[in-house]
Formats: sequence, C-alpha cells, structure tokens
Amino acid sequence: MDQMMNVPVDDPNADTEWNDILRKHGVIPEKPPSPTPMIEEALNEARRLAHDNRLEGKDLEELDELEDDEDEAFLDSYRQKRMGELASIQTASVYNQVYPVQKPEYAQQVTEQSKKAWVLVLLTSSSGMNTESRVLIEVWRRLAVKYGDIKFCEMQADLCIEGYPDKNTPTVLIYRDEQIRRQIVTLKELSGPKTGVEDMEQVLVGLGALKHGDPRLKRKDEEGLGGEERQSSIRQSAPRKAGGEDDGEDSDWD
Repeated sequence: MDQMMNVPVDDPNADTEWNDILRKHGVIPEKPPSPTPMIEEALNEARRLAHDNRLEGKDLEELDELEDDEDEAFLDSYRQKRMGELASIQTASVYNQVYPVQKPEYAQQVTEQSKKAWVLVLLTSSSGMNTESRVLIEVWRRLAVKYGDIKFCEMQADLCIEGYPDKNTPTVLIYRDEQIRRQIVTLKELSGPKTGVEDMEQVLVGLGALKHGDPRLKRKDEEGLGGEERQSSIRQSAPRKAGGEDDGEDSDWD
C-alpha cells in the first residue's frame, strides 16, 4: 500500500497499480487504446494501395515495357483502362484549335461554352505584341492541339476591355460553369519568358481541368523541340525596341 501511495495520481494514463484500482472502480476512465496498431494498419493500407496502383499514370508504351515484370492479366486490365481513357478523351476533343474571339460574341463563345468545358481566354498585347504575348501565343497553339476537350480562345486585350494596360498582358482568364476560376496577369507567376506548355499544364491540373495521370501529360516533345529551346527561338524571332518593347507589328486581330 505504501508503494501505491508514493505513485503520482495526476496522470490517469500511467500504467500503475493504483490507476488500475481507480479504473476498476470507475474513478478514472479506461486508458485509451494505443495509437500504434492504428498507425501500423494505416501504413500497411497505404503500402497496399501504392502497390495496387503502381501502374497509374503509365501510358500504353510504358505498360508494354513491363511485360516481363508484371502479371499479364494485371497489365491487360490497365491497358484496357488506358484505351478507355483515350477513347473518352478522343470523343470529348471537339475544339483542337485556338479560337479568335470578338467582344460581341464573347458571352456566347466563352461564358456559355464554359458550361460544357473549360474555356481559357488569352488576352494579348495591344501594341505590337510584347515578348511574353508571343511566348504564350505559341504555348496556346500547342495546348489547343494537345487538349482538344478544352477550348482555347485568343483576343487582343484592348478589344476585350477598353483601356486595358498593355503592361498587364498577356492575361489569361480561365472559365468553368460561367465563372472565372483563375486569372493570370503576365507570366511573372509562371516562368516569365521561359514559360512553356508544362507550366500551363500544372495550372490546369491544379484547377482540375486536367486530371493527374492524364495520358496526354506523358507525351514528350511531340513537336521535336524542347520547351526552353522553343521559347529561345520565339524570343530571337521577336524584334525588340531599344526600350525593351517589340516594334509595332500588325497582329492577327487587325
């Protein structure tokens, strides 16, 4: 009894004989179960899911390369899944080009269309197409071909919003269900003049316009030119004024 009297009683979770007596008589609550088994169970479940989903995100070519390492039936189930995803994408790919938009048709071509699909509007420079506008116009064309289920539109900024500052171009407006879900003003928050297709893909994945594991995200340099090399080519082809702006060229919207 003396030994029990010397045991601190302010920790009801302590494993002591005195606490056992108090629990038995309902003076203190039962000791909560150890979290260790639950943690181990969660870790085991996470490992199981990681193993079961180890082929997620792999395209058909990558799946073929695993024929010697994976069960044939398991591989075939993923092949069928990928083919189904590709078929669904193909069915939804109804745009596949950049659509020039004018102000009178904006509501119909952009806002209304966003009920059916994601719609991205690129507002370009109004005075001679600055370098960042040139960069994003090229990215826009590549994205439009690659993601035909998303509608890519393009419009000269001052024709959309009167007096819109040229320094704020390019501007990207991303619509879904008649709402602007995100806007990007200039390329500062992306990669500046080095912005490429991959940068916009990350934005679209973040918004849910593209899903993680979309097979199209796996396609590598389908145009045969690396992103940085493409942007370098664009910048070299864009004449610059002494003050850093492009000289005045006629745009596609004139």
